[in-house]
Amino acid sequence: MLFSTLRFIGHGWIDEFYIQPIYHFTYLGFGWVRPLPSSGMYAVFGLLVLLSFLIAVGLFYRISIISFFLIFTYVELIDKTYYLNHYYFISVMSVLMIALPLNRKWALDTRLFVHLKVDCVPAWMLYAPRLMLGIVYFYAGLAKLNPDWMLGALPLSIWLPANAGMPVIGQWFDYVWVAYLMSWTGAAYDLTIPLWLSWRRTCILAYGAVVVFHLMTAMLFNIGVFPYVMIACTLVFFNGSDWRWFANKFRLETPTPQNQIKLKFSPILLWLVSTFFLWQLLMPLRHWLYPGNHLWTNEGYRFAWHVMLVEKNGSVTYRIENPDNEQFWIVYPSEYLTPQQEQQMSFQPDMILQFAHFLADTYAIRCDCNPAIYADTYVSLNLRPGQPIVDSQRNLVQVQFTLQSADWTIPLRDS
Repeated sequence: MLFSTLRFIGHGWIDEFYIQPIYHFTYLGFGWVRPLPSSGMYAVFGLLVLLSFLIAVGLFYRISIISFFLIFTYVELIDKTYYLNHYYFISVMSVLMIALPLNRKWALDTRLFVHLKVDCVPAWMLYAPRLMLGIVYFYAGLAKLNPDWMLGALPLSIWLPANAGMPVIGQWFDYVWVAYLMSWTGAAYDLTIPLWLSWRRTCILAYGAVVVFHLMTAMLFNIGVFPYVMIACTLVFFNGSDWRWFANKFRLETPTPQNQIKLKFSPILLWLVSTFFLWQLLMPLRHWLYPGNHLWTNEGYRFAWHVMLVEKNGSVTYRIENPDNEQFWIVYPSEYLTPQQEQQMSFQPDMILQFAHFLADTYAIRCDCNPAIYADTYVSLNLRPGQPIVDSQRNLVQVQFTLQSADWTIPLRDS
């Protein structure tokens, strides 16, 4: 995260994502979350750099990881435009890391506070991060068991030809069967890799597969630091003897059996962590509560480890009518949104609705009326012919976004 935050700052994304936009798409229930002024946002990211470093070296670990979680999650809640699975993963893992004693062995905290040092911890603390990684992999694989991915090799059959110029292997990406092979292999990998990593006999080979898989993903697709985060986190599947060998190899301090110091078991902490995992197990399943194709409606799509499943493009314009007379306006989102905001909003119904309400507030002041807002949309999912995703005859001012199924969207036509 230290590298990722520095990269974020270096690309100028603080200004582009959080300072320049005049409107932000907040999450349901978090409309009160707003970006700070320019100096404040730069200070926030400066703190993330510092906290990432402190966590990495294990200095003032507890306060650092709590602060990191709160600040990082605050940044992610500002605008759903920039939602990525790996950002959500960082927040989730940060919560879990608060409960884990990751500053009790080789951390700098043990140099300053000798009483913190322990040699043994309850077994569940070793299995908790493995379970979290297993959940991510499993649900990512489960999400791939859909007709587009398994029967149509979509969206890989769209993306791979764009990499046909890659040295050595690029020449194969124009073949459709390669897209099918990679689709099926990817699903099998996600569904089974936690099992191979958990089996002692196959752990090393499985980790090699993790490294190859994610490096290949990093080369083919622009998905930021996520592949490297997964490569690093998957190291938790190695057991104590592996790390003792590592400690001996690099002459780190290792305990002797007769003077081992054990961390006390905490039933309350275990109960809290169990509740956390119950939430993680149920959250990715919520899209089954909604009718229709969730890849189209986006209902239950976020926070469910639905990774690289769609190639979705759209366009939207708004018709604003003054009910007191025949006056009307045609509004293009680019007048108010950044290119990335407009692109993401154009095919996500909840964001289309949010922006309609922003326009309603804006034009209520401009025309001193209660305007009606209608959206003309055109969206394509995984090479399907484009079609409307929002009912163009529905006055969106009268629609409130809730967790209930949206009756103002138009179901996907597969034909």
